[in-house]
Amino acid sequence: MTHVSRIAFIGNSLPRRCGIATFTTHLRQAVGTRFADIETFIVAMTDPGQDYAYPASVPIEVHQDRLEDYLHAADLLNDGNVDIACLQHEFGIFGGEAGENILALLGRLTMPIVTTLHTVLDQPTPAQRDVLDRLFALSAKLIVMAQKARELLRTVYRVPADKIEVIAHGIPDFPFVGSEKAKAELGFSGRAVILTFGLLSPNKGIEVMIDAMPAIVKSRPDAVYVVLGATHPNLVREQGEAYRDSLRARVQDLGLQDHVVFLDRFVDQDTLLRFISMCDIYATPYLNLAQMTSGTLAYSFGLGKPVVSTPYWHARELLADGRGILVPFGDAGAIGLAIAGLLTDDARREAMAERAYIGSRSMIWQRSAERYLDVFTAVLQDRQVHEAAPVERGRGARPPHAPPEMRLGHFLAMCDDTGLFQHAVHVVPDRSHGYCVDDNARALLLACALNAPGEEPLAGALISRLAAFVQHAWNPDTKRFRNFLSFERRWLEDRGSEDSHGRTLWALGECARSDALASRRRWAAALFTQALPSVEGFTSPRAWAFTLLGLNAFCAAGVVDAQALRLRGLLADRLMALLGAVESADWVWFEEGLAYDNARLSQALIVTGRATRTPAYIEGGLRSLRWLMTIQTAPAGFFRPVGSDSFGDLRQPPKPFDQQALEVAATIAACLAAWQADGDDQWRIEAMRSFDWFLGRNDLGVPLVDRETGSCRDGLHSDRPNENRGGESVLSYLLSLAEIRRTARLGIDSATLLPLRARRL
Repeated sequence: MTHVSRIAFIGNSLPRRCGIATFTTHLRQAVGTRFADIETFIVAMTDPGQDYAYPASVPIEVHQDRLEDYLHAADLLNDGNVDIACLQHEFGIFGGEAGENILALLGRLTMPIVTTLHTVLDQPTPAQRDVLDRLFALSAKLIVMAQKARELLRTVYRVPADKIEVIAHGIPDFPFVGSEKAKAELGFSGRAVILTFGLLSPNKGIEVMIDAMPAIVKSRPDAVYVVLGATHPNLVREQGEAYRDSLRARVQDLGLQDHVVFLDRFVDQDTLLRFISMCDIYATPYLNLAQMTSGTLAYSFGLGKPVVSTPYWHARELLADGRGILVPFGDAGAIGLAIAGLLTDDARREAMAERAYIGSRSMIWQRSAERYLDVFTAVLQDRQVHEAAPVERGRGARPPHAPPEMRLGHFLAMCDDTGLFQHAVHVVPDRSHGYCVDDNARALLLACALNAPGEEPLAGALISRLAAFVQHAWNPDTKRFRNFLSFERRWLEDRGSEDSHGRTLWALGECARSDALASRRRWAAALFTQALPSVEGFTSPRAWAFTLLGLNAFCAAGVVDAQALRLRGLLADRLMALLGAVESADWVWFEEGLAYDNARLSQALIVTGRATRTPAYIEGGLRSLRWLMTIQTAPAGFFRPVGSDSFGDLRQPPKPFDQQALEVAATIAACLAAWQADGDDQWRIEAMRSFDWFLGRNDLGVPLVDRETGSCRDGLHSDRPNENRGGESVLSYLLSLAEIRRTARLGIDSATLLPLRARRL
């Protein structure tokens, strides 16, 4: 098992007075105590104008606004045999715009980075979003403390599910005890104590709690509200003690001098636990909904204290199911009523306390330390697997981490004023073979893919030309698309194959969903609707699959079409019936043999299952794709697509040649669909392993693509690559590249997608 020996925690540290300093210190102590053989230390951020007497556990100090300190700290960590860097991220503790200075440190590190996010904003500023996107790309894992934070990372920031871990805020392992002993020690005997603690600042809502006290005192004349904590240092620097003074004046005006006590001090943990022990109710009247984590809430909950709180995000999760009481923001009447009700109902208060204590046992620091180490170990193991695996002799060099740039030169050269040519002689378009709707439909799919952020869209005139080709291919007499068109613009048939019809429907469905022009979206939807009924009589499984991919996009475009919904279920059921009829223990497939575009069958079931919420479709697609990936893995571990020499063989292992780009593109798309369906990171790895075929990790060890022009050889023979670079191959490469680049833009560290050793699914 991989062993983690040295961990650097990057954040704030005690004696600096802030929640991040407290958390980082306690997390380091917890890991070091639970795992005595692991060395832990803190790289501490020091705010401007301050000088802290850091303990020996803080060997590296970074002054917040000194960029050179960040770079020097990175060099020290790189030279110090550190296995894992664990960043504690909060806006405001790092220098530069939106805290961007920390990226200079992280970007220089050679060890894996695990980032704990103490705040996840649902509406970041552009600068904050930019910093976070770069931070997420640098991090191997992200740790958050609430499910709401995980949800925001997935929906707002598009972070993959497998990159996120939820580990609750740690708490001390303190016994469940009554309050009387601590009250006596602290001078509050005979009082009903309500407590709030933490650094004092206006967002804590203390004034709301003060306004609630008259109603509480009316029900419990012995009630006292204890506000424990120093004023936040930043507030003191800006305003002095003006905020605390305003609270004292409020108490005076309400005549509550005997019922509100301010204890202006920053206490150590032992003292803090005694204060929590003595309270009967803990109150967090915070004013900010987006409070993602609260250490004070976690600690009080963990000691089994009934909590009355406003419904900020952390409180909503922690206090659900009767473990506490939530009241509206800024509502002094509601909070007073809730607290008075608890203070006058001992049985209810004690039951709530017991539920809180029992529910918090998984949060103790020891358990948090164990979960953090599990994450660290997994991240380090992944890194070591990737670095340790040798590059096979003759397989070519390791590709770069970042996906290639999107280059369209060869694709554009393959187009004329009619559309995209089918074939090329080397890189020269071959007019003798004319055009086909298959390739022009694929080109329309590429046009839609290039509408994504981060890509350069195709010129509108070229998209119109591709759409016009598809329109011209439609034969209203046969209700089918023609496929082959000569260079002289003569159709060579009155109807094309079922597969070319299905692929054209796929392109139209995608165009109806994502074309840049609303008028062209309407055109695509209308032609899709006309051409769809013919598919019901088709017998080709690939035509069914292509049509299902088109239906996925068409239905997602918001078009309500009963016929489309009916055919979607019919075609998916047909694929499932084929799988059920043919599948055996060693042949998990839809047909007795393998042909071209195999993975599209699995992909069609997966995307249809996700869209229609039909688990059986998803499971069938995943099961068949796992089997397909197994037989498309060479003994040396690289991806080997099903060779065309296999076509026609029944229940035989696939032959290795000839290999074609079309099969690779289908596999990449299917693996990414599988990853979106079940969140297993292995699917992303398989997608990138398949993409590496283009870049040189293949049987001949030669790149199939020209990165400068975007051209792609037509495949691999047993002894050489096919030097022709036709339309199907260039589109297979460019469509695959668009998907890989989109995956990278979702915040994925590309290095995690470039394995040097294939792992079986």
